[in-house]
Amino acid sequence: MTDNTNDNTTPSDQKPALNTTINGQLQDKLVRDSITHSQNITAQVKARQSPVPNATTDTSIDASVKKSKSNDFTQVQNLPTGTPQGQQTTMPNHTTNANNTLNDSASNTSAQAQTAKQTLFNQRDDINNPHTPDTDGNEQTHFGYKTVNKAEKQARVADVFTSVAKKYDIMNDLMSFGIHRLWKRYAISLSGVRAGQHVLDIAGGTGDLAKVFSREVGRNGKVVLSDINAAMLEVGRERLINAGCNNVDFVLANAETLAPFDDNSFDLLTISFGLRNVTDKDAALKSMYRVLKPGGRLLILEFSKPVFEPLSKAYDLYSFTALPMMGKLIANDAESYQYLAESIRMHPDQQTLKQMMQQAGFENCDYHNLTAGIVAVHRGFKA
Repeated sequence: MTDNTNDNTTPSDQKPALNTTINGQLQDKLVRDSITHSQNITAQVKARQSPVPNATTDTSIDASVKKSKSNDFTQVQNLPTGTPQGQQTTMPNHTTNANNTLNDSASNTSAQAQTAKQTLFNQRDDINNPHTPDTDGNEQTHFGYKTVNKAEKQARVADVFTSVAKKYDIMNDLMSFGIHRLWKRYAISLSGVRAGQHVLDIAGGTGDLAKVFSREVGRNGKVVLSDINAAMLEVGRERLINAGCNNVDFVLANAETLAPFDDNSFDLLTISFGLRNVTDKDAALKSMYRVLKPGGRLLILEFSKPVFEPLSKAYDLYSFTALPMMGKLIANDAESYQYLAESIRMHPDQQTLKQMMQQAGFENCDYHNLTAGIVAVHRGFKA
């Protein structure tokens, strides 16, 4: 794979920042920070200029980076035969476009920074968007409390999660006071997962559930960690590979279509704190039903509606004051956490989501309120 950030045509005055950043990444063992495809991240990296490393170090760093890039889950054709991680892509054209954009931006840093402010989302995150001006016209949906065209929502959500990916796990612990781990543990207890099964974790992000499922299904089982957001999936990929999870595949996939997956492929599907960000939830539920094997089950762990009114008011106060403040202090992004708080309020309540699952074909649907309904686990089966 051609790494445009290391191209020989890169102006010499931009090389110091890139090489110094790579040095820092290697030194801190953060080679995983490969989201240099994003124009915004590239602009930030190039702003932190410092002295040029020596030529010997320069050469070894370039070689290491190229080796690392060859394992990028978005370049399946470059993967060595027999690799345990079966990365896939559904959008080769977007990868090419992203590389061309990076190459062009290297010749004009100021223009790149201006573009990054206008369009932050990584084009890889807009994969297989079923909503376009041609298919949906000016039909609108919600993005938090804002109203946007359906064709725009996927890219706007991509902005949010590309921005928060590196701090996502830290912020989850802070925002929930660590309780999110108990919520996830309870959802896993309802999964009925067994050795040898195939599990799909949709919108799995940094891989909390996938890591547990990897151990439970064993060497004869298979877990697929999928996400529409390349930045989030990269964090999950590095985390699980470092943990030795060699029975996990990493796949960029749109929850609305689940296009990379065949019918009746999985014994268990999970989606944890991801459904509320999907543009068309009904379409996503139908796709989940399609790829689930007969007798398989779906688990949805998602924020919901508190059932205790005084708690609901306190929760609103916390969500719209503390969350954006923590987002600003920890992730330097108050706006994304404002959206996350708003998206929770726009998500269907427990009974409505249960009815949506039934309409998609799932049977024996039920839900379990956690923390007085702040979160709920919905469960359904495919006959």
